[in-house]
Amino acid sequence: MRKWITFAVFGLAAAMIVGGLTLQAADTIKIGVVAPLTGPSAEIGSYQIQGTKLAVAEINKAGGVLGKPVELIIEDDQTTNPGIIMAFSKLVGNKEIVGFLGSIRSTQVNAMSPDVLKVGKPVMIGGTDPTLTHMGNPWYFRFRPNDSYSARVIAEYGVKTLGKKKWAIVHSTDTFGTSGMKALVENLKSMGITPVLIQGYTNNSQDFTPVALAVKRSGADVLASYVPFETDLGILAKQLRQVGVTMPWVGSATNISTTALRLAGSALNGTFAVADFNRESCPAATAYATKYEAAYKVRPDHFSAWAYDGMHVLALAINNAKSTDPAKIRQAILAIKDYKGAEGTYNFDQNGDGLHGYNVVKNVGGTIVFDKHIDFKD
Repeated sequence: MRKWITFAVFGLAAAMIVGGLTLQAADTIKIGVVAPLTGPSAEIGSYQIQGTKLAVAEINKAGGVLGKPVELIIEDDQTTNPGIIMAFSKLVGNKEIVGFLGSIRSTQVNAMSPDVLKVGKPVMIGGTDPTLTHMGNPWYFRFRPNDSYSARVIAEYGVKTLGKKKWAIVHSTDTFGTSGMKALVENLKSMGITPVLIQGYTNNSQDFTPVALAVKRSGADVLASYVPFETDLGILAKQLRQVGVTMPWVGSATNISTTALRLAGSALNGTFAVADFNRESCPAATAYATKYEAAYKVRPDHFSAWAYDGMHVLALAINNAKSTDPAKIRQAILAIKDYKGAEGTYNFDQNGDGLHGYNVVKNVGGTIVFDKHIDFKD
């Protein structure tokens, strides 16, 4: 099977002339997608598209949406803020698009938010910055747990399970890294702990030696991290090991992404991560992993799983609403309860957050082993 699933092309402007009659191609339900097809996140962008296309294949096989096949219209966000604004602008010019899949990068999701608010159509997102669904934009629906939950899980696991009190935190200075760091600091503070080191860095750094040395010299007995880019994580992991840092490390979901594991290799062995997707976490995740591996010959991670769930939920909501009216679709999404997806069981709150907990996993010799799921109701 080819790496990319081949789809029939629906809704083309061209028409066929048969017996003197003009026959237009079948109507479709058009969904716009912005994804990083170029730039430093190009590889994970391919995973996002694969997860989305796998969902569309299943939806169309089951009869489509409102009796019509789904058609994806994809634009490259180039892994930049200007790029995603331009990509989204191209999509909204097509008035037939009824909903969108956005980005997994919080910084890019934040950049396009003013335009999303103007357009007023549902956008499924994977960015985990908690503020994205708390800034008055009713059109964002998140398909990963936000980082107020990841911070709680990291703190709880590090303090109560690992028994660590001296924390070093390494984080990117972008929206994702900064919000995650602040949430973690607040959670540790509630446990009576002040980190011995809070070390920021700029995305796409080529040398993490100063960061690694700062961690080593800090006196910390546990490391926590919010690193969004897999290329950065690969360098950081190797340079931490090179300077002799061997303390327990509990990272965000990037620590177990397919790309990061390939780049970092054994440097990530023995580390922990809070992960929204893990194939052993629930039956739906196991089923998704099996289908994804059969289609693409690579193991899935959260970069594809959130998009798969987002596409399925959007299709379900449109069908439940029996309409492509944005307001009706929004209400149908909020009404979804106990939907069992690859990332977990979705119950959307009024802010548009569907998931409220994380899995804790460990890298055992390159194999990601499921430990526990920690869920929060508040």
